[in-house]
Amino acid sequence: MTYQETIDYLYSLLPVFHRDGEKAFKGDLTNILKISEYLGNPHLKFKSIHVAGTNGKGSTSHYLSAILQSAGYKTGLYTSPHLKDYAERFRINGVSIEKASIVTFVQKHKRFFEELKPSFFELSVGIAFDFFAKEKVDIAVIEVGLGGRLDSTNIITPELSVITNIGFDHINILGDTFTKIANEKAGIIKANVPVIISEYDEETKLVFIEKAHLSQSKVYFASENLKVIEKECQSTKLVVDVFLVEIGKETLLFRDLSSQLIGKYQLKNISGVIQSIRVLNEIGYKITNAAIQNGISNVVDLTGLKGRWQMLSKSPLTICDTGHNEHGLKSVLQQISNLPVKQKYFILGFVKDKNIEEILELFPKEGIYFFCQADNPRVMPSENLVKIAESHGIQGYSILNVNKALEYVTNLANIDDFIYVGGSTYVVAELDNI
Repeated sequence: MTYQETIDYLYSLLPVFHRDGEKAFKGDLTNILKISEYLGNPHLKFKSIHVAGTNGKGSTSHYLSAILQSAGYKTGLYTSPHLKDYAERFRINGVSIEKASIVTFVQKHKRFFEELKPSFFELSVGIAFDFFAKEKVDIAVIEVGLGGRLDSTNIITPELSVITNIGFDHINILGDTFTKIANEKAGIIKANVPVIISEYDEETKLVFIEKAHLSQSKVYFASENLKVIEKECQSTKLVVDVFLVEIGKETLLFRDLSSQLIGKYQLKNISGVIQSIRVLNEIGYKITNAAIQNGISNVVDLTGLKGRWQMLSKSPLTICDTGHNEHGLKSVLQQISNLPVKQKYFILGFVKDKNIEEILELFPKEGIYFFCQADNPRVMPSENLVKIAESHGIQGYSILNVNKALEYVTNLANIDDFIYVGGSTYVVAELDNI
């Protein structure tokens, strides 16, 4: 098979979350354990960092990978979903796995997978672990797919666990309260493995403390140890100062630390990342402040990350972002509210299993809206979005294809206006110029 035939074969054979929704989520670890045993337990052959959270886990994973690369470690990175190409999910030092390797893997193990019938994600985790083991990475950053406790990545015993935050997403699977969701995310905490919490409230903090106590794991609440202060936020970079917080005093750790990932929501991610690096150094890693600075300053270039407040054009300023739930979109919209622009245009598309009524309430009424729909069976039709928006005081128009919508709005807008494209990862993924 060619590479494209291989990908088409996997999509046709296996349940895929982006197409089938929660039906593709296997609520136990049986299949991934069988896959790992069949492959010779590759997850036991490399060191790892495990990252979970409702929002921020992608940015955090890429920050950590970039810093470890900058420190000289051969660093694997497994993330999901991909934006443009399946191979993006599997990277070493920012370079995606060769497509031929995916073809070879699938052809070699085709009979086994046809008999087991795992989910698309379970098979993908198997590819990642096999790839990192064979390439003998020094360490791999592994991003949880969904939840934590029953996620297929949760068979690893990492060097440390990182939980970015808790928000409402996939409530049909993870639960309808912060406590229930926190319990699922806290499922990645392992015995005697330190855990870093980037963001929390009093309700979720108790969950993490209890789970860490039961696991005899030291828990670090990053914001109690570090203060990250925004100094400047431009369309291309975020500049912060970072202070170490100790009893009775604050000590400057980084002055004018620049980040390629921007948005106020990155402040908490940066706090969790720097706390994670400090803990890694405590357990024997050698990661200098220079490596931290280089990794954060060049995270996009080093890892190839796309879709996080990514600038598509300077004039008019055009941004796309993969934020797709209430917590993530609140942060994005706060960033947008601070922009010194004249008129704001929004090109949005959503999947049907989101609470679109609540999400649209977050958006400013004075914007001009165009609704589109990705080529995906889970999407909400754009005409339906127009009607829902009208019931919330938002006038919108339907243009099915995101690229046609962007072309139309770009011609409509003035150079001092702003255009935002988002609402769904799948919408952003279909942009031609990303």
